[in-house]
Amino acid sequence: MATAGLYNQTLHYGNGVFEGIRVYETETGVQIFKAEEHFERLLKSAKLMHINFSMTVTDMINIAYELLERNGLKNAYIRPLIFLGENMSLGPVNDAEFFMCAWEWGKYLGDNLQRITVSPYCRPHPKSCHIEAKTVGHYTNSILASTEAKNRGYDEALLLDVNGCVAEGPGANFFYEKDGVLFTSPLGHILPGITRSTIIDLAVNIGIEIRQEFFKIDSIMEADSAFFVGTAAEVAGIKSIDNYSFPVSWEDSIGFELSRMYQMEVLGKNYKRFELV
Repeated sequence: MATAGLYNQTLHYGNGVFEGIRVYETETGVQIFKAEEHFERLLKSAKLMHINFSMTVTDMINIAYELLERNGLKNAYIRPLIFLGENMSLGPVNDAEFFMCAWEWGKYLGDNLQRITVSPYCRPHPKSCHIEAKTVGHYTNSILASTEAKNRGYDEALLLDVNGCVAEGPGANFFYEKDGVLFTSPLGHILPGITRSTIIDLAVNIGIEIRQEFFKIDSIMEADSAFFVGTAAEVAGIKSIDNYSFPVSWEDSIGFELSRMYQMEVLGKNYKRFELV
C-alpha cells in the first residue's frame, strides 16, 4: 500500500507538480502520446518550483509503460505527480517523492458541445507565480472557476487574465474561429499546453492561419465558432458563451476538422482533409 506523510508540503501548501498524459491503442501497439514532451514539462515545472528531483525522462517513460502493462491498460490517462516530503515551513524541501497512476478515462468535458460562461475569477498574475508550471496549488483557481460556472448552470468557465484579456478554461486552452482564421491567447498568462501546440501544428499543416494574440471577450461574441483543447479534454466544441451562440455549426467548423485530425494524430494514422462548406 502506498503511503505519504501527513505533514508533507504538497498536502498543506500545494507545492508539487504533475502531468496529465493520454495513452492510445494504435496499430503499432499501445503508445503514450508525446511522452517525452510531457515528462520534460514535468521536470521543467519541478525546476521552476525549486524541487530537487533526480529521475530522468527515460526513467519515467519506462515506469509509465510498465504501469500500463501491469494493469492491462490500452486506452488510458496517466497522472505522474512529484510531491514533497514532510516540512511544515514555507522554505525549500530536500526530499521529493514520485507517484504515478493510470486509469481509463473518457473525454474530460464529454462529447456534448459546451455551454460556457465568463468566470468572475481571473488567472493569477504571471509575476505572482510560474504560470507555465503545472503546479498542484494553481488548480484551486481552476476549481473555483469551474464550480462557480456549474453552480450557475453552465458546463464550464472561461477565465480572463489580470488585464481583462481572454486566457483559457480551468483545465484546457481556448481557440476561436473568425472568417477562416484561428485565434488563441499567447503564452505568458496561460499554461503552455501540449495539445495546444499539437493543434497549432496541425492547423498550420493544412494552411489555416493562426494568430496568437491578446483579445477581449467582445471578440469572442463576434466569433464563428470556438473550442477547448487539452490532454484530458482532447478537442471539445463550444456551443455558446453566456448569451451568445456560435453561428457556425460544430460539424462545419475548423475546430471539428482539427478534432478529427487530432484523433488520427494520436492513433498514428494519416488524415484526409475534408473541405469546409
